[in-house]
Amino acid sequence: MEAASFEHYLTTGSLLTYADARSQLEKLGGENGPIDLTIEDYILGIYDMTGELMRFAITAMATDGKLPSSSAKTRKSDEDMDVDGESTKRDVLTDLRALRAGLEALDVGHGPFARDAEKKMDVMRSSVEKVERALYGLVIRGRERPKGWMPDTDAGPRREIDVEA
Repeated sequence: MEAASFEHYLTTGSLLTYADARSQLEKLGGENGPIDLTIEDYILGIYDMTGELMRFAITAMATDGKLPSSSAKTRKSDEDMDVDGESTKRDVLTDLRALRAGLEALDVGHGPFARDAEKKMDVMRSSVEKVERALYGLVIRGRERPKGWMPDTDAGPRREIDVEA
């Protein structure tokens, strides 16, 4: 799910829907029948995709000196319309923040899924913060970075976060 949603984001600049993800996986079942995708697996895969988006953004900033837009080659511009009809520029950080807001708003209830989601929530928040810190460093330091510069994503002492493999 993580790989499928990341690939979809890179090619379309949008989030892979549950219905589309389920349809894709059903086609991959082969002899054993369709692969069933639960909503819980979909959501956990979206949490994981935020880590891929973080690595993508950090790598792009280190190599290109700018935060990548979230538009894909198939889109005509980097702009979308907000609720007032004004155009707004989208980038990976904007999309990561929107994902964070949406995932934080979910009521995951109690039980095994809630525990998994809580662990992934901490990692997802950390991924968004790393991109924010890297962009802050890029903007503040400007273009005066030496060749091979890597964005500073360290916020001081590391927090210990248990992540299940």
